[in-house]
Amino acid sequence: MAPALVQEVDDGPDRSGKLDLSPVESTLRQLLLDVANYVDTHPTPPQSGSTVWLPDELARQPIVLRFTGGWVRDKLLGVPSHDIDVAINKMTGYQFGLRLKEYLELPGNPEKYGLEGVATSDKQSQKAGTTDKSKTVGGLHKIEANPEKSKHLETVTTRILGLDIDLVNLRKETYSDDSRNPQMEFGSAEEDALRRDATVNAMFYNINTEQIEDFTGRGHDDMEAKILRTPLEPYQTFKDDPLRILRLIRFASRLGYEIDKKAMQAMKDAGIKDALRCKISRERVGVEMEKALRGPDPHEALRLVFDLGLYDTIFSTPEVVEADHYAPDTDGWKVMIDTLEEVTESEQPLAEVLVRDVEERYMAWQLSALVPYRDAPQPESTVPGRKAPPMVIERVAREGIKATNKVTDVLVASVRNQEEISTLVDRLQDRKRRPDKVFTGESASARDVLGMAIRRWGTSWRNQVMYSFLVEVVENQGSVEATERKYTTFVHHLDTLNLLDVCTLKPLLDGKALAKALDTPPGPWMKDALDVVMAWQLRNPTITDPTEAIEEVRSKRGELAHALVVHFLKFTIRPLFAKTKPSGVTDQGRKIKSEVLPKRIGMEDDDDTARPWKTGKDADVLNLLRWVVEALDAKLVEEVWPMIVPPVLTLLDDWEAKYKKLGAELLRRLLQTVPPLLLERTGLGEVFDEALRPCLTSVPPMTPEEESIELLSAVYPALMQLSFVQYPMEAVPGMRATTAHLAAQRTKYLDSLLRNGIIQGCNLADRYPHVLAVLFQHLIPLLNELGIESVKHLKYLFEIITPVLSQSGVVAEIPTLLAATKALQGVILNCWPRIAEYRGEVMKGVALCWINIAKLDRPGAESLSVELQETVKMLRAALGDEVDFRAEGTVLVAADSRLADLFR
Repeated sequence: MAPALVQEVDDGPDRSGKLDLSPVESTLRQLLLDVANYVDTHPTPPQSGSTVWLPDELARQPIVLRFTGGWVRDKLLGVPSHDIDVAINKMTGYQFGLRLKEYLELPGNPEKYGLEGVATSDKQSQKAGTTDKSKTVGGLHKIEANPEKSKHLETVTTRILGLDIDLVNLRKETYSDDSRNPQMEFGSAEEDALRRDATVNAMFYNINTEQIEDFTGRGHDDMEAKILRTPLEPYQTFKDDPLRILRLIRFASRLGYEIDKKAMQAMKDAGIKDALRCKISRERVGVEMEKALRGPDPHEALRLVFDLGLYDTIFSTPEVVEADHYAPDTDGWKVMIDTLEEVTESEQPLAEVLVRDVEERYMAWQLSALVPYRDAPQPESTVPGRKAPPMVIERVAREGIKATNKVTDVLVASVRNQEEISTLVDRLQDRKRRPDKVFTGESASARDVLGMAIRRWGTSWRNQVMYSFLVEVVENQGSVEATERKYTTFVHHLDTLNLLDVCTLKPLLDGKALAKALDTPPGPWMKDALDVVMAWQLRNPTITDPTEAIEEVRSKRGELAHALVVHFLKFTIRPLFAKTKPSGVTDQGRKIKSEVLPKRIGMEDDDDTARPWKTGKDADVLNLLRWVVEALDAKLVEEVWPMIVPPVLTLLDDWEAKYKKLGAELLRRLLQTVPPLLLERTGLGEVFDEALRPCLTSVPPMTPEEESIELLSAVYPALMQLSFVQYPMEAVPGMRATTAHLAAQRTKYLDSLLRNGIIQGCNLADRYPHVLAVLFQHLIPLLNELGIESVKHLKYLFEIITPVLSQSGVVAEIPTLLAATKALQGVILNCWPRIAEYRGEVMKGVALCWINIAKLDRPGAESLSVELQETVKMLRAALGDEVDFRAEGTVLVAADSRLADLFR
């Protein structure tokens, strides 16, 4: 509910001439009288501490003190006031303040008034005199006169027993024809009263006589009539001090008084407006407007500002007008402030949620005052790469009314987020009105969507929603009730979802815990990723244990893991790979069917600035990419297909073997989750094959041996996995190919891989035993997949296997011999129907290998011996009765007895 701030006052002033002082006020009065007596009895040189000339006649008079202006008015109305202006007849405020301090420093004097002396440091002064229980008098704060800004008085402020005291001399102001700035002189109480802003503020309470003094003769009458009237002619009054315009507006809204018609007419004068704009500092303008908007009737204050045509004068700066040539759009101001008054003073849900206290009420009115600048153009940076200048509305706030940083920040956020807030309110309203309709995109009623939006807007989201509401009221003046209804629906929905305090919701995971669960160092991606976790947390309000979130991330399964996958691909991975997009794939993740020209070879191919994922703070994105691929399943991979394919292909297309290797590993893992139908539909099977195949020739001497081994170890499994998905054992419903056709295509594909990959690679790397070992290792699964179809390659297989087993040059490389032996076993296992005609090659290879290692005492030699014996057993079983294997073995043993154990 909007707070009730208007304070009840009496119908009219007390005309008795006497005032009932509170105990604290009575103590202050006595203190001031005693100080005055002290000054009279202990005089100092007349001009001491002041540049203002004191007439001799006045100097001979005793000191007379008066409580002035607002305190007297409020006292007559029965309104408590803690601000007291004390007028001195023959001393400046600074002079009297020094004597006050001098008096209170005399031993025993402070105790007379229940005080403990004057604060001696800034730290003491901050707390001194703030309440009636505070026994220390605040330090004296001197405020210099500044005639250029219509600040004509030299005053002193202090705090005593909870009262804020301003010490100032009675004065008159003399103007010359050639200057708008007055010469300040000591004046009589009557002269001082006539120079004040309003008759109701021009009454004094003489603390010497304890009488109210109404020197204008109209103070009491105007209070009864509830009129604000200037003591002198309005035009000259405002010309002398234009700030009086704003003070009358403030008092009119605070007291519920009307401004005199002549004063209203003078306020509209263009010359007066110019004087207000030029003579009064923007700080003082801002202070007056803040007081008015914090007062009991900010609606009346703004009504007067708009009605008097003062908006451009108050809420603007010359720089904005001249530089931007922009005039604020004040159309609809009455509808807006009337609506805001209705909302803030009501008990409807909109007020209960958006206007909870006095600060939110003040911010609502402050924001409403700047709604006319809602469509001000955003200045653009004059220098490429430089930050753009502040928006017009920000400059008006900072420079026009000298708003605080807090107010300005809320205002800027309100303007920037207004369109998003308005759109979200409309979308929610549509969903509420049409629950049966299917909507695309994120649900505007979802807890995570709304919760994350509020957290994005920040803790001032209530102010921002109010600003958006006011903007829509102005722009849709004919449908205010409809606007109220939809914003009420919005805040009610937030309340129903328990989202009103979502900005204070503590995240289940911090950056350190998330990075650990992802097994990657923290990086620039962390902040946004934590937002994904928070959105998941909002969707699952019953989960309060962080271990559940951590387990989902670690296991790479579940709603949170899937949300992180999509997020990382969209906002972290894809932007970093954007400049190296593969040329053969569309944005939808399909093969480009038209002919693609080869990329031009040039210097840009060696420029890593296009590959930020290689170096610097973005290099850890590859860890995230690996995590993403490992978290994919058959359903999710279809959703993210267009985003996951480009970075994987980019890695395969890189010139560095380590990135090609990573690309092959990720592709293999990716293909384990890819449905065959997706691969057929997108046509990317051929694209993947074309990306992997060139890696098969990455063998020495063109490629360093170590790089070759790592790359080949990743590429062959990826190609095998590709064959499984591209040519499944059975046709999947929806595929164009039949099972028989797929089998034929799979055989053809594996034949090519065996011939152009393994066999060719062995021939090229025949002097690099470690590379040969890797090729033999990947030959085995290839043979197992081909089965009997391998027989067509028998001749070429023995040409690469038998020399390795037979030649003594590789005898020292036990792992290579072991790999060749197991490859030979794979040949026998899959080609046994035709193995008889090649049994000589088999026996030659194993026999020579056996003899070569017989005298070796190396790690692995024993295991190799066992595998050679196993190979002989497999050959014997494969030959069966077709060949007298015993007889042939006996011949070999007879030739070399060292073979006895081999053919046992």
